[in-house]
Amino acid sequence: MIRKRSDLVFFVSVPLIVMLYGCSQSNGISSGNIRIEFDQNMHSRVIASFDNKNITIGSFDPSEFITVSGKNVNDFVLKSQSSEEINDKTGTGKQVKLTGESGSLQKTVTATAYNDFPSMILFSVTYTNNGPDDLKIDGWTNNQYRIAAGPAVNGNVFWSYQSGSYESRPDWVLPVNPGFKQQNYMGMNASDYGGGTPISDVWRKDAGIAVGHVETVPKLVSLPVTMPDDSNAVVGVRYEKPQVLKSGETLTTWTTFVSVHQGDYFSTLQNYHRIMDKRGVHIDPPQQSAYEPIWCAWGYRRDFNVPQVLNTLPEVKKLGFKWAVLDDGWQTAEGDWYLVKDKFPHGDEDMKKFVDTIHSYGLKAKLWWAPLAVDPGTDLIKEHPDYLLLNKDGSKQLISWWDAYYLCPADPDVQKYTTDLVRKILGEWGFDGLKIDGQHLNAAPPCYNPAHHHKYPEEAFEKLPEFFAAIYKTALEIKPDAVVEICPCGTANSFYNLPYMNQPVASDPESSWQIRLKGKTYKGLMGPSAPYYGDHVELSDGHDDFASTVGIGGVIGTKFTWPVVPEKPSKQRRGNVSLTPEKEAEWEKWVNIYEQNMLPEGKYLGTLYDIGFDRPEAHAIQKDNKMYYAFYADEWNGQIELRGLKNQKYHVRDYVNDKDYGTVDGNNNRIETGFTKFLLLEASPE
Repeated sequence: MIRKRSDLVFFVSVPLIVMLYGCSQSNGISSGNIRIEFDQNMHSRVIASFDNKNITIGSFDPSEFITVSGKNVNDFVLKSQSSEEINDKTGTGKQVKLTGESGSLQKTVTATAYNDFPSMILFSVTYTNNGPDDLKIDGWTNNQYRIAAGPAVNGNVFWSYQSGSYESRPDWVLPVNPGFKQQNYMGMNASDYGGGTPISDVWRKDAGIAVGHVETVPKLVSLPVTMPDDSNAVVGVRYEKPQVLKSGETLTTWTTFVSVHQGDYFSTLQNYHRIMDKRGVHIDPPQQSAYEPIWCAWGYRRDFNVPQVLNTLPEVKKLGFKWAVLDDGWQTAEGDWYLVKDKFPHGDEDMKKFVDTIHSYGLKAKLWWAPLAVDPGTDLIKEHPDYLLLNKDGSKQLISWWDAYYLCPADPDVQKYTTDLVRKILGEWGFDGLKIDGQHLNAAPPCYNPAHHHKYPEEAFEKLPEFFAAIYKTALEIKPDAVVEICPCGTANSFYNLPYMNQPVASDPESSWQIRLKGKTYKGLMGPSAPYYGDHVELSDGHDDFASTVGIGGVIGTKFTWPVVPEKPSKQRRGNVSLTPEKEAEWEKWVNIYEQNMLPEGKYLGTLYDIGFDRPEAHAIQKDNKMYYAFYADEWNGQIELRGLKNQKYHVRDYVNDKDYGTVDGNNNRIETGFTKFLLLEASPE
């Protein structure tokens, strides 16, 4: 029941509970772990509730506002509120509407709490121009909150998850310190860098807050994270597009959310995965073949020759790798995708024989490919200039890495041209999977090509997932166990592309830390048993850090060359990739460890450890009735805690070095140890 009395505070809980508080003059909505309070100016704050303890995240501030002629309209005097029970495709719950006014501008906030998502509240906001004059709108902001700083832990007050994609390829998980600022724009942040998952998450040691949107197609929003001073960090969802709100018209924002959590960002990603599934963005279980270890011919670079690759296959098979990947360099140009004559002089016939040879070793074959890119001067451009994505001024958008241009992903003819290539690669040549590569694949600029008859230019951006859906569905129609890997070259993979791949990848990691944090991210977004590929081990710290992939439940891979050849200078190559006798023994050891445990098939338990605040860094996997733990630090001496154990005895051993650590149980789960770089443990019930 709602009573319109200004001296009472109203909260609607799930299930419906009306809670009345005197004198604070605020209104709001509450779910299991989260409460949003609004004051009489419709400013709000977030209160998290865990273990019967309320944690105030920040102060009352303008959280939903509109920008008119360069000025933020922050204050709306609350005039009314109402509530109702709901039952829609997302589930059952409670919805509250609060309406306020600022002059002739009316704002209505619709906040929805679902029973199945007790830590999350969804928002949609409308602005109605009730005045006689048109208003020039610059944009709107939803769910902007200050997060009050707590005490520093291990030198940091805040950690964050941010998935804006930039040429600098920053870490997705990073501390936030005074002066920090990152826009996290989901559109293009460079000519061929853009996209991401529309979530920003900032957490303290005791609690965290995340914001984002739950639209079923990507939107050109920003999710800025700042720390303007020592006392606060700020998150929000911002959409900027100049438009005119005419007298009598209403503007409606995208559906956004705020959620709270304890620990790091993993539970946010899990809940996002679940709610997006309810809203129609489904990620299917992967094919079993996606868990098999991978060898890639990229060690030979673009100037490879066919005998080099084929002569390496006996060693690939001997070491236990199951996939052989032909990388960049087989094609004449991006866009034409003709076979290079000096490598495949008989064209299709030679490529079929090449794949047959891979299969003769009992290996599966995957082919590198960079769709959506077309090089200048190619036959494709000459014959189909209408395929090109064009900027507003009629120019072509440059894909700087390939010195190529974009094809428009929303154009049906481009999609057909692309799926015809998939049919050739998998159906005619016989490959078993695709390594789809390029940072340009993560987002697309708006397209102004009049030949495409777009309803609006942003269709090119919003329909990029549709482009990948066409590739993925075609591949699985041809080969139901095909593996489709999308490697967006260091960018934070767009969540909306994830349903159309079955092997996410570390994507040119710049450190072992990135391998691990990306693994945790994909396990959150795609499911705890996602076959996350840690990429070539040669890209890790020391060029040999299999432990970072194995310990987090990742699929291992390598790009070794064999026999040993002199190293060619290359600014893009890190370390000699020749398989020396010493490396051969080490690689064989790790393949055996991987195959004996097959941890990617287990359940990654991402909520047990906080990747930001816990030291040493720790990860846990449950497989069958065992628990597997991975700890990482440059040097560690002291106690480590084995979380998630049941109330029974477990025998603990280092499964890399076969060292016995005795027994522990759920109530006595700490052991004293020291290690360098990593420690991987198996806990088996006795």
